[in-house]
Amino acid sequence: MAIAIGMKDISSRQLPLQRPVCILRTTTNRCEWRLRKASMSTRLISPCLNSLGRCGVPIAGLRRWPAATSRATLTAQKPSIVSRRNERCYTTAGESGTNVTGLPKEASVGTKRFSDFDLAGNAFVVTGGARGLGLALAEALVEAGGKVYCLDRLPEPDQEWQRAQQRVVPEWGGSLEYKQLDVNNTAQLNKLMEEIASENEGIQGVIAAAGIQQLTPAIDYTAEDVNKMIQTNYTAAFMTAQAAARMMLKYKRRGSICLVASMSGSVANKGLLSSAYNSSKAALIQLARNLAMEWSSVKENGEGGIRVNCLSPGHIVTPMVLKNFEEVPGLRETWSQENMMGRLAETSEFKGAGLFLMSNASTFMTGSNLVIDGGHTAW
Repeated sequence: MAIAIGMKDISSRQLPLQRPVCILRTTTNRCEWRLRKASMSTRLISPCLNSLGRCGVPIAGLRRWPAATSRATLTAQKPSIVSRRNERCYTTAGESGTNVTGLPKEASVGTKRFSDFDLAGNAFVVTGGARGLGLALAEALVEAGGKVYCLDRLPEPDQEWQRAQQRVVPEWGGSLEYKQLDVNNTAQLNKLMEEIASENEGIQGVIAAAGIQQLTPAIDYTAEDVNKMIQTNYTAAFMTAQAAARMMLKYKRRGSICLVASMSGSVANKGLLSSAYNSSKAALIQLARNLAMEWSSVKENGEGGIRVNCLSPGHIVTPMVLKNFEEVPGLRETWSQENMMGRLAETSEFKGAGLFLMSNASTFMTGSNLVIDGGHTAW
């Protein structure tokens, strides 16, 4: 049981406590006063002590606590249960002795609001980052302060990427850089990953968003078409994750890898005649689970701690999807009616998810599939 005595006034600017705050912790046979402000003296709380004494409550010795100057500092003290007669103590993540994969040993409150989303000083790679969903995810990382390399097979990024680069705010610490690469060229992929890691002393995160689509009835698919789809959507994503993991292990980075799959990898997407595409995305979801199993635990030498997850979007308005709408009249209206929100998604609506998966906000998430589909698969 805890009894708070006193008042506090903490603003969004993290002002110091205006009045002393004391916490009374009780067990079955004693009470203990702890001071929340180091400058507080016993004389200031003697009236409270006297009142408790008259009530017959035993008082333990006073112990000073470090000054608590903000609500964030108080929030950072997470509860942990100890075996002293059901007493609940408060320790920081660094004091608890737990070894959480990807979590810094000494967790501390940053200078920004919810600093777990702060990517400053870290390098990230996004394949398929010249446009569409890949570019939107890359922008999210840049806005959070990350140094982002967009890899794509286009010789030069299109106007959409150029506009995104113009939106970069240098004061936020992030940057956006383009590298031409066909993800199917594994040798070149590995070389480029090594160069980026060497330049930045490691790679913190990778989003494998490169992929292709082909609407064809299953009865008409050729072996060549299937192999091309699997090569780009699955094998290249596998090799991207592998190349990134090698650098994370080499530089002992507890990084994060996100494989962009699709809701079509979890359900038979009505009206989407692309069995090769759908099955390639299902393979990615299973791949993420297996890579997470192999790479997420931290070994004695410090290697590991690499989280691997999938992001499965619903129908999004991207250049690839717009091409599908041209090929199949009425498809846009059909897809819009298939989810609970009655519309298609914009690429910007996935920026938060990408940032979450690449940041310290998701340090206990691995082997998972994050589905964002407007309720399409919830029917």
